[in-house]
Amino acid sequence: MRRLLHWVGAGVAALALLIGLAAWNPVATSRVIWPLVENARLDEPFLGVTANGEIEDGLFHIRATGVSTEPIREAAVAFLASLTPEQRDRTLFPVDDLEWRRWSNIHIATRQGVGLLEMDAAQTAAAFGLMAATLSARGFETSRDIMRLEGHLADLMDDHNEYGERRYWFTVMGEPSQSGPWGWQFDGHHLVVNCFVLGDQMVLTPTFMGSEPTRADTGRFAGTAILEEELAAGLALVNALDDAQRTVAIIDPNKTGDNNHGEQFQDNAVVPYEGIRLSELDEAQRELALELVSLYTGNLRDGHAEVRLSEVVRHWDDTYFAWVGGTGPDAVFYYRIHSPVIMIEYDHQGPVALDGPNRPSRNHVHTVVRTPNGNDYGKDLLKQHLVEQPH
Repeated sequence: MRRLLHWVGAGVAALALLIGLAAWNPVATSRVIWPLVENARLDEPFLGVTANGEIEDGLFHIRATGVSTEPIREAAVAFLASLTPEQRDRTLFPVDDLEWRRWSNIHIATRQGVGLLEMDAAQTAAAFGLMAATLSARGFETSRDIMRLEGHLADLMDDHNEYGERRYWFTVMGEPSQSGPWGWQFDGHHLVVNCFVLGDQMVLTPTFMGSEPTRADTGRFAGTAILEEELAAGLALVNALDDAQRTVAIIDPNKTGDNNHGEQFQDNAVVPYEGIRLSELDEAQRELALELVSLYTGNLRDGHAEVRLSEVVRHWDDTYFAWVGGTGPDAVFYYRIHSPVIMIEYDHQGPVALDGPNRPSRNHVHTVVRTPNGNDYGKDLLKQHLVEQPH
């Protein structure tokens, strides 16, 4: 009993200390707590996003795509060559390192690798060159606009220690290779890109894109806005459904909170298929669904975007479209495109950094793209590679 009372007393004292620290300096307190939360969330071995807690096997294969990844490799080599030896040591991780899974879209997270804030002009150009070689022109511009809006948020908050256009970090997993597995990660507030490369195959998930606010009407970034096409395309699809189809697709007409399932530390999320199967859509509706999916797969570089889209289309009849919220021109909502090989989520969320009513709004949006059934971070391909070519 004495030992139990001792532990209870220690726990109460620790809690009181944390409360006191939080009141005195909430940011510093969060920095202390964050690694504990992170390690606890990553303690579970990787499985992958599933519909029922079990992996569907045989979905992914090592194969030739006919689309070269050499420009990505060359850009990665140039980026690493631009770094100092000390920076390079901080940036390189093994290809199977847990670092892949440490990404976070929130600003208080602990970052690894080399940050844009410490890079000189040549290093910055090489870093953006790696992004541009991996993403499509639209995907790269969306990424840069998210960063600009992060700069706008820093201006609005008058806080350039926690927010800012250059508060983003790069890591590289494995050595860039023409045939072996490797990849890179870009990590920061509201923008996370994971790119795995094996031969001429590429996996660009998880990818997280969002912002609060979603547009800048004033200041040095005035006119910058993101994800407007993704918003309009989602509304176009749901409003093209007839009444019977909408009854199936709209799983909840009320949007009261955050709905995304696949954000940080949700590598093993269990997300049941919900909504309407795309096989139940007519030709015109299917075309709208294809246009919506293409906005997300189109963030990959040309060629690989088509490879990814064809993979999704092969599972078209097993793909679901689900909706939460209203469908009017000013509605706030969540939607999900979900199949065995892709999960796309778009979610209007409540305010976090900015003031406002505690309810979802169009001023804060999160999107995330996942490869379910074990191939986020290219892990299924890596596993197959290690079986074929053990090291």
